[in-house]
Amino acid sequence: MASTETRTMVLAAAAVCDDKKGEDTRILELDPADSGFTDFFLITSGNNERQTVAIADGIEMELKKNFGTYPNSVEGRRQGEWILMDYVDFVVHVFLKEKREFYDIERLRKSAKTVDTNELEAALTKKTLAARKKAPAKKSAAKKTAAKKAAAKKAPAKKAPAKKAAKKTAAKKSAAKKSSTRK
Repeated sequence: MASTETRTMVLAAAAVCDDKKGEDTRILELDPADSGFTDFFLITSGNNERQTVAIADGIEMELKKNFGTYPNSVEGRRQGEWILMDYVDFVVHVFLKEKREFYDIERLRKSAKTVDTNELEAALTKKTLAARKKAPAKKSAAKKTAAKKAAAKKAPAKKAPAKKAAKKTAAKKSAAKKSSTRK
């Protein structure tokens, strides 16, 4: 199951595709039984090599800036015909239109479910709301411990009783040593 952060990063990458005028952008959620190496494919197309490189650069900069993550590997950036960016939990494919038609990667992943960005956002919202419902129980426990600490600060601190007996025995021992050395 993909994490909330992975889904958020996929949405951010898809938004960059839209900003850079990527065409026919699709998000495929891969079946874990069929593909154990990644959770999502993000596929988009550009009209020329310059545009595909700009899309890939934009995705890399966005994910670096907002998530502090870099692709594990990048292939094809120099040619710009098919740029593959491996972020481990998801893989970005930026194609030239004719290369995308030739390889038809969507057909190769028949078991993958096409996910709309709205569906992905809705799933994120649902997870966020579920996490927020669980959070108040933790907050109330934190409030109780904070209240205990505040009460402890307000109460006057008890002074530890003086250790006179220990001082007396130490003094007696040193006096005994002095008298034994004098003899």
